[in-house]
Amino acid sequence: MSRARLAIGALLVVAVAVVAAVGVAVWRDGYTRVEESVDAPRSGEAASNPLYVLKLALQRDRVQVQARQRLALGLHPLKPRDTVLIFRDPRTLSADDAKALLAWAERGGHLIVRTPPLHEQLGESPVPVLTELGVTLLDRSDVADEEELRSGCVGVYERGLEAQGQFCGGRRFYFYNSDSAPERAWGDEDSAYVYARFAHGQGHVDVVSDLDFLSNDTGSGNPLLRGLRFSDDKIAQPANAALARQLLAPNYRAGTVHLIYAAEVPSLWKTLIERSWMAWLPLLLWLLGWLWLRMQRFGPLRPAPALERRSLLEHIVASGEHVYRYGYGPRLYEAARRAFLARLRRRDPYAAGLDGEPRVALLAERFKSAPALSADEIRDALTPPLAREHTAFRTRIATLIRMRNRL
Repeated sequence: MSRARLAIGALLVVAVAVVAAVGVAVWRDGYTRVEESVDAPRSGEAASNPLYVLKLALQRDRVQVQARQRLALGLHPLKPRDTVLIFRDPRTLSADDAKALLAWAERGGHLIVRTPPLHEQLGESPVPVLTELGVTLLDRSDVADEEELRSGCVGVYERGLEAQGQFCGGRRFYFYNSDSAPERAWGDEDSAYVYARFAHGQGHVDVVSDLDFLSNDTGSGNPLLRGLRFSDDKIAQPANAALARQLLAPNYRAGTVHLIYAAEVPSLWKTLIERSWMAWLPLLLWLLGWLWLRMQRFGPLRPAPALERRSLLEHIVASGEHVYRYGYGPRLYEAARRAFLARLRRRDPYAAGLDGEPRVALLAERFKSAPALSADEIRDALTPPLAREHTAFRTRIATLIRMRNRL
């Protein structure tokens, strides 16, 4: 019998081994190992800095660059050959910062600012830097319709490539109120200008209709940024990269390029809904199921059943009321008095050894601090009350407890 079992066991082992070998052979014949790269969502500075790719490109080109959200001239002083690019709305600049930037540009700096967004009405309010330069911005009240305000796109040409539309959504401007003509300008008198470079002292100030071509947005690849794995950004387009290079030309590699941007942090709720649904959706279903199990059934209202009461304090209070009701109040008083005298013997044996008025005087001296107890109160507390004097009984018991707790 044992040999038969051993034979059956051996056959089973062999059969399992054969099946496993066949499975491994089939799997290795039918499947091949491949590598696949999946772009993860951007995080950190790459997710909040719209000029992050431009920063990396300048660093790869051996240009000193700093990117930050605020100008902070006190923490980041500017040198004469530096370049400052204000990516956000220039109206966010204070009057002091605008004056300091223009004074720095006169000493050889290169300032790049954009015009305010097109969808906002400017009115008569001044725009820092642009107003000081004498630049006149095209406003909604100056044109008949939206199309005339936009005036179409400007074609950016690069050798061997098709023309690319640029500055389609930017606010155009004129410079006929400026004290000096710009060194370079892009546009015409009919449809206004999208770019102008003004000589300002020893430096330059560039006014651009829009700086979105420098941002981290979708586009096509550019060999200039090969290896950065950001080839889908707008700045990575060849024409935009060439335009950015020309924009930064005056002080290129002569100083530090300061990229001032406003952080584009995505909404927390949008991030949770789009990227964290694998966590909150099961939790939401579990919560709904728990609420379904816990909710009240439909039907007539019923009072909640009385719960058992097991409070020790309630039992003590009830026992005391019962004893006092049946005329045993002196026993309760004597128990409280003995408890006080027992603690007094432990804490102050000298006072406990006294009797009568000497002990009362010593206790009054001991309890003179606030809340003070007078000698009359102490004398009454140590004297048993008369039968059925409810007020005197409660007062003496309370005083004894207070004296006992203060020892």
